[in-house]
Amino acid sequence: MTTPDEAPATGDALRIAYSPCPNDTFVFDAWAHGRLPGAPALDVTFADIDLTNGWARRGTYDVLKVSYAVLPWVLDDYALLPCGGALGRGCGPLVLSREPGLDLTGRTVAVPSERSTAYLLFRLWAAERVPGGVGRVVVLPFDEIMPAVRDGKVDAGLVIHEARFTYQAYGLHRLADMGEHWESTTGLPIPLGAIVARRALGAPLLARLADATRASVRAAWDDPEVSRPYVLAHAQEMDPAVADQHIGLYVNEFTADLGDEGYAAVRGLLTRAAAEGLVPPLGPGALAFP
Repeated sequence: MTTPDEAPATGDALRIAYSPCPNDTFVFDAWAHGRLPGAPALDVTFADIDLTNGWARRGTYDVLKVSYAVLPWVLDDYALLPCGGALGRGCGPLVLSREPGLDLTGRTVAVPSERSTAYLLFRLWAAERVPGGVGRVVVLPFDEIMPAVRDGKVDAGLVIHEARFTYQAYGLHRLADMGEHWESTTGLPIPLGAIVARRALGAPLLARLADATRASVRAAWDDPEVSRPYVLAHAQEMDPAVADQHIGLYVNEFTADLGDEGYAAVRGLLTRAAAEGLVPPLGPGALAFP
């Protein structure tokens, strides 16, 4: 396994980059460790979503975990896999502050990436709920956002991942849940992270990648204890109980297969964002899998 740089691939292994978060390591454990007969070998890099979003725009990796929000910029070169990603209900990003009920008008807000789905959902929410507009937006790695809010370096923070379960330990208050806003206005699940693969790999190999992703998910579900050492080794000193909550929230039926409802959620998010001028519009068939 490589670290978050851009080290060369070994042999004929496919270069894949995903986060060290429990949902990703849980999903890819069986595949990354060669326990799926016939699946392509992987050369794994761990990286924060802000890095993987940028790498997708440069075409550096064969397979990447990215934000759904970045798809309009990368779908010419990458295909969306119909599995492996993170969608769901009750799992949206949160806006946190030290003061309950803080008015965000003119305030400084930390976000994990300006190309993240979390930030896209935040902008759609803020357009309705903060009519005066927020002030400055700063990008920080997701694990630095809560300390920055706690320490007064920023007024509020947009958080993702396990922060849903741990923010109270930082003495922070929840101002808003982006997922609740999305679900109440659309009735759809929340699209967060996607798995994409280079179209240049060709349709037969892309189909094998989708099959391997599904098989890896099912292997993790069949025997969760097998993946536990891999999950906890990369979970940034996360409590095992929190890691289990994280996996339970973000790995679900949409991870095994987007299905009609999952695709509707993705199209709904990107169509709505394009109408607001936040992302380029999708071309016909852009989300279709080869």
